[in-house]
Amino acid sequence: MLYLDEAATTPLRRDVLAAMGPYLGPEFGNPSSHHEVGESARRALDQARLDVAQVLGARPGEITFTSGGTESDNTAVKGIALAQPRGRHVVVSSVEHPAVLESAAWLGRIGYEVTELAVDRHGVVHPETLAEALRDDTTLVSIQHANNEVGTVQPVARLAVVARERGVPFHTDVVQSAGWLDVSVGALGVDAMSLSGHKLGAPKGVGVLWVRRGVRFEPLLHGGGQEDGRRSGTEAVAHAVGMAAALRLAKGDPSDVVRRRDAFVARVLAEVPGARLTGHPTNRLPGHASFVLPGRSGESVLLDLERRGIVCSSGSACHAGSDEPSHVLTAMGYEREVAQTALRFTFGRAVSDEQLEQAADALRDVTA
Repeated sequence: MLYLDEAATTPLRRDVLAAMGPYLGPEFGNPSSHHEVGESARRALDQARLDVAQVLGARPGEITFTSGGTESDNTAVKGIALAQPRGRHVVVSSVEHPAVLESAAWLGRIGYEVTELAVDRHGVVHPETLAEALRDDTTLVSIQHANNEVGTVQPVARLAVVARERGVPFHTDVVQSAGWLDVSVGALGVDAMSLSGHKLGAPKGVGVLWVRRGVRFEPLLHGGGQEDGRRSGTEAVAHAVGMAAALRLAKGDPSDVVRRRDAFVARVLAEVPGARLTGHPTNRLPGHASFVLPGRSGESVLLDLERRGIVCSSGSACHAGSDEPSHVLTAMGYEREVAQTALRFTFGRAVSDEQLEQAADALRDVTA
């Protein structure tokens, strides 16, 4: 089997599992307990927090461990909006992950006004579009760093400048870009950031929320006051250790992956009749190639590829089982029928040229 769906999830790295091992067994303490067993767990949790902060260029006290990207997005969007005194207007892009869009929709149901920014045909939000949407009562902007369905990378640093000039907090979801692009807080210039472990070789069930010191947010989980009151609940120490290890290990030059991606895209466009690349042609995630195949059944192509040992997807795993077309592709101007033919190949550094040639051959054959 050739697995080309890493935007949905990645396999747990062996070295990450090894780092977690002691905290899944003998080092089982509750980090809130005031005895040596608990203190040992607390030391591991503190080190994991420090490691994450160092990768992000942040302060350890700004790092909150969560259950994943969805919780981090929900906490950032709802928590910052509820805590900020500016007003009740929130701005998101029309191509955000559902965790952001649905959080904004919930705010809309309790009296906030939500503006969804239009994107161009590549899925890009332009700074002038954001500038026109900002108001004196805008309390939060949330725009993702890279899109999970089409791979487009947003000009987040430029967008954050626009928001900062108006004094509006800016949140970005870096779930897809962490480990591939520079997501340091200094490079992006944002005020809050969401990450997810299982996109990086860590286990499912762990994520990170970074919020810049001084930016207020209302916690969504209340109780024992863990994570300095930002997220109550006994911390999953092993998962936090795994998250930190995965982030440390994810660094590396992506140029070889970009080269392989471009070669794969060129072959598909040349050999699969009617195939069209979706997303930005160059400003996209290194291991991300997404297409529409007008006139074909995307589901049928997926099944035919899987029979040949190629595992990919039709888009976001969050929409599995839905007959609705991708909101990302429709926002980019694709007709409903075309959006339903989407196909996405996402891969990491371990995938070889030969394996991508195998995938291109299989796609050509099943669409012949």
